[in-house]
Amino acid sequence: MAAVLGLDIGGTKLAVGVVTPDGAVHGLIVEPTRRWEGPDAVLPRLFDLGHRAVAAAGLGRPIDAVGISCGGPLDSAAGVLISPPHLPGWIDVPVGELTRQEFGVPTYLENDATAAALGEHRFGAARGVSTMIYLTISTGVGGGAVIGGRLHRGAAGNGGELGHVMVRPGGRLCTCGRRGCLEAYVSGTNIADRAAEGLRAGLGSGSSLRSADPLTAADVAAAARDGDALARQIWTETTDVLGQALTDLVNVFEPELVVLGGGVTRAGAMLLDPVAATVAREAMPPAAKAVRVVLAGLGDVVGVVGAGVVALEAVDVEPA
Repeated sequence: MAAVLGLDIGGTKLAVGVVTPDGAVHGLIVEPTRRWEGPDAVLPRLFDLGHRAVAAAGLGRPIDAVGISCGGPLDSAAGVLISPPHLPGWIDVPVGELTRQEFGVPTYLENDATAAALGEHRFGAARGVSTMIYLTISTGVGGGAVIGGRLHRGAAGNGGELGHVMVRPGGRLCTCGRRGCLEAYVSGTNIADRAAEGLRAGLGSGSSLRSADPLTAADVAAAARDGDALARQIWTETTDVLGQALTDLVNVFEPELVVLGGGVTRAGAMLLDPVAATVAREAMPPAAKAVRVVLAGLGDVVGVVGAGVVALEAVDVEPA
């Protein structure tokens, strides 16, 4: 049975595993990225994790290829990370060639959210759906789309940067350099930053968030669930902005399904329900009637599965 190695390079974590044509992940390993160490330190650790995952998978045969998912901008054809905002200082890193030299098999690089969209379409919540949008809400915000059953990559291979649609003209500075992007409001990083800014401004004098060190989006979600006033304010703004952005995307693409993944979606219904309600209420009636908004079916392994599917398709192994 064919097997490929999936490597998912995130701003917070590295996830690796061997993916087989049935979408199963074998030998999964997840460790912190420690992105501040830079590519010269992180990539050797990533490769070591890959070798350990292959050994742990115990499939008794070599891998056929390696798929890599990482946030863009990147050059998929050349296998180069150009300047991912979630990996400061990673400029023109030839990750594809370095991975090929390390493992001795063909290597394929894809935008992480695009790969995740492909993974969800093949094996997750969007299996069998013709047109879908995927949004990953994590350290940053990325996106991908399958249109008419085909993955949308765009003319330069970076299509689907849905995290950089503008939601607040002249608003918060985004990592991409623009102001008011969706990512600048709903990413895990920016949820925490907005809460911290509120605390520094003297809001929430009795807020439980004051004891969080470091303050994270998960802390904000938990405190909002417990009724903390500042946390609820931040969380409500987050779901409002996300719902408005998805409404626009639903009107443009008129998909059958919107799939939300990434670490922030661990909040579950507290995120999904208000966002889905906004789309249902505000999207154009035909689009609102046609679409469902759901959480990713592959959970935390979506990046590894997506990277694996990219490699499986590239080496002409049809996913089961």
